[in-house]
Amino acid sequence: MLYDVRTYTCRPGTIKKHLALYAEHGFDTQSRHLGKPLAYMQTETGDVNSYMHIWVYENAADREARRQALQKDPAWSDYLKRSADAGYLIRQENRLMTPVAFFQP
Repeated sequence: MLYDVRTYTCRPGTIKKHLALYAEHGFDTQSRHLGKPLAYMQTETGDVNSYMHIWVYENAADREARRQALQKDPAWSDYLKRSADAGYLIRQENRLMTPVAFFQP
């Protein structure tokens, strides 16, 4: 299994607006291509302007194929444009992770 762990940081005071924009215009499209995320969470303590989500893939080839299909979807392109125009995001961190040998999810 390959876990795509993504952390995003929003400009202060905009996280609720950003998540509302994604819920309305991005989540269904992204989920249609990538499957449902393992987790989608907002920070309660620490950097409260950040959130993270985790997508699960069989391997790197599976991730690449699904993400390529997502990038070709006009609805996703529309969401990305809306997000860029809104300007809520200021940082993104992606980590591809695999489980350790003694842990089988």
